Amino acid sequence: MRRRRLGNTGIEVTELCFGVLPMGPNQRGLPPEEGGRLIRKAIERGVNFLDTAQSYGTYPHIRAALDSLPDRGRDVVISTKSAAKTYEEMAAAVLEARRALGRDVIDIFLLHAARVDASVFDERKGAYECLLDMKSKGIVRAVGISTHSVQVVGKATEVDGIDIVFPIINVRGMGILHGTRDDMVQAIKRAASAGRGLFAMKALAGGNLLSDIEGAFAYVRALEGISAVAVGMVDEEELEVNLAIFNGRPVPLKTRVANTKELVIQAFCIGCGKCVETCPNMAMEVVDGMARNDKSKCILCGYCAPVCPQFAIRLV
Repeated sequence: MRRRRLGNTGIEVTELCFGVLPMGPNQRGLPPEEGGRLIRKAIERGVNFLDTAQSYGTYPHIRAALDSLPDRGRDVVISTKSAAKTYEEMAAAVLEARRALGRDVIDIFLLHAARVDASVFDERKGAYECLLDMKSKGIVRAVGISTHSVQVVGKATEVDGIDIVFPIINVRGMGILHGTRDDMVQAIKRAASAGRGLFAMKALAGGNLLSDIEGAFAYVRALEGISAVAVGMVDEEELEVNLAIFNGRPVPLKTRVANTKELVIQAFCIGCGKCVETCPNMAMEVVDGMARNDKSKCILCGYCAPVCPQFAIRLV
């Protein structure tokens, strides 16, 4: 599988990045051992890049895969992220990742900032300073930000120390904040020209673009500045399809072409609005005392489910 360097970091990754979010408790809820077997299979088939986050609850799945490999996945690059705001919170998040993954050094650590605008660098100044300190001590190899915002990608070209930007981008522009799809494409180009390493999220818009999976991936893979594409996977069929596409082989005939995920809001929802505050795509609202999902905006990211105090939201 083709490998590329992420900007000026010297970190080399496969073009296909295994997105570990969907197998965790926020979505499919695979046991760590089962998820670990799928991750290991991907690594054995050539994938060396994994994306996760503190909030995904998938460190145990990655740890299960790494522990099962003869060299503990020495060549595997792991990117994680945290919504921490202060220095102390981020220090705790980095320590948690190191302990949970069984790694002294984390390859890539990002500010997890899907919904916010460019003010994030001021609002989370302490957390960002912590990441820079961790990098100076050799505990983190590269730092940066994950975002749905055109503004944030643009600002990341000006902020000292940013190595990596992880933006949302897809052919329909679904989920992009503070600008259009074409605005995001231009921001990505500028960030790449400034030496930032970029890998893309939501190329399939949470499954909404599965009817033309090859076209959706082709669009993002061809963008100037994008080195890799993070793709969520929960079973061997999805893995085989993605391996075929990224290795330039015909897609297996049994490819699923319909989105099988659905956001379910159960009757015991109390309408507290936590999901509205969290949704990065403005796809949730409270109507008549109950949460409601706008399917035209939803990219099925699952971020709403873990913040629901009543456990009334499920992605199934």
